[in-house]
Amino acid sequence: MSTFDSQAPSEVVIFGALGDLSRRKLLPALYQLDCAGLLNPASRIVGVARQEHDLKEFATIVNENLTKFVKEGLDPVVLERFLNRLVYQQLDFKETSSFNKLFKTLKGANETRVYYFSTAPAIFGDICDGLYAANLITDKDRVVMEKPIGHCLESSKVINDQVSRFFKEEQIYRIDHYLGKETVLNLLVLRFANSLFTTNWDRNSIDHVQITVAESVGIEGRWGFYDDAGQMRDMIQNHLLQVLSLLAMEPPADLSADSIRLEKLKAIKALVPIDRMNIKDKTVRGQYADGYLNGSPVPGYLNEEGAKENSNTETFVAIKAEIDNWRWAGVPFYLRTGKRMPAKHSEIVVHFKEQPHNIFKESYSELPANKLTIRLQPDEGVELQMMNKIPGIASQMLIQENKLDLSFSDTYENQRVVDAYERLMLEVINGNQSLFVSRDEVEAAWTWADSIIEAWKETNEPPKPYPAGSWGPVSSIALIARDDRQWVE
Repeated sequence: MSTFDSQAPSEVVIFGALGDLSRRKLLPALYQLDCAGLLNPASRIVGVARQEHDLKEFATIVNENLTKFVKEGLDPVVLERFLNRLVYQQLDFKETSSFNKLFKTLKGANETRVYYFSTAPAIFGDICDGLYAANLITDKDRVVMEKPIGHCLESSKVINDQVSRFFKEEQIYRIDHYLGKETVLNLLVLRFANSLFTTNWDRNSIDHVQITVAESVGIEGRWGFYDDAGQMRDMIQNHLLQVLSLLAMEPPADLSADSIRLEKLKAIKALVPIDRMNIKDKTVRGQYADGYLNGSPVPGYLNEEGAKENSNTETFVAIKAEIDNWRWAGVPFYLRTGKRMPAKHSEIVVHFKEQPHNIFKESYSELPANKLTIRLQPDEGVELQMMNKIPGIASQMLIQENKLDLSFSDTYENQRVVDAYERLMLEVINGNQSLFVSRDEVEAAWTWADSIIEAWKETNEPPKPYPAGSWGPVSSIALIARDDRQWVE
């Protein structure tokens, strides 16, 4: 990982600087880096967008959004310094000649430039063409590609090829913000810095794993985009498979980008294919209907603003994934993600196998298995469920379930939990690719996901309805119940 020192001056050029991602995440992340003294004093932030604005207007927009999205409040000294870093350039991304204006705006080639593509992937190639035509690409420059990278394997190859014409693989940073979350990064430490887990992290000790990413929101006005994607493309193919690969990978040789990515890739490639032959047994897809959330009525997916009447796009997916290798043979990984669920809730639960023999039958007829819970949001932390003796002088040995709870907010109450984009932006600026996704990983994930999507098309079954505010279709409960297990809720 980065040591955060000896950082050279850089220019962070955000294409789509007035978009939702930039306003909510990128600019606040860069402000926090400035607040922590992690930006070189000479570094600049260049906003590039289609809209006509002068620098003063852009600075006002940035100020308003920082006020809105920086939870801790703004430091006036840092804010002034940050606003002085700003540069704005209006640009038509599809007009190659207009990039000559950007050439005049940017400093010389001595500065390391980070080009952040916070736009639709369909115009990544146009931006690269414009940068090349304006002589704005050097071997020191870096490019960040925001997801989704493609709609399927073939479209991802097209997008990657467009960017790879101008940037080498070591210059390309494919971002998945889940890889910047504290609790996801902590997986590496839990697994490889603690012998308790390192020696018990396989089929001999683990019964199964559950990964849940639940969203209480609907599509929030993104119906057009979302209906072309669905939950499989929007969440499973990237976020959940990245988490799964960190859980399942073999120990890397070191913390270098090449070592970590290689082991993650092996895990993704070892996923057992799901196709027409086993699609009904291994997956459930759903679509939220009218329901209630926090006591208030909310519309179903087909009743959202701009909805198509007969859309079969899934807003919920549950999958029984299996990994065909020595470590994980016979251990299912149950994946579940959906919109309009009861709460915003993301966690990993590792279920260990039950004890083979119980000598505490008088106190506890059936010993429950240990569970390791890794909470990704909203309350980041790690929790280990285990058995413990009840204090007392009674002759009978009385035991009960207890939890060892490492809540980040309680344990590190004076330590601010860093937002994922802060860490990832810093790693790009410092030139570290460990927390970014390789092209091989993207293509392996699409290969597995495409097979599922194609099988759904071939079977032509509509998604199962579930009431908004519930945990998904009843059939998702059956998916795991068939194996005599149940979802943790």
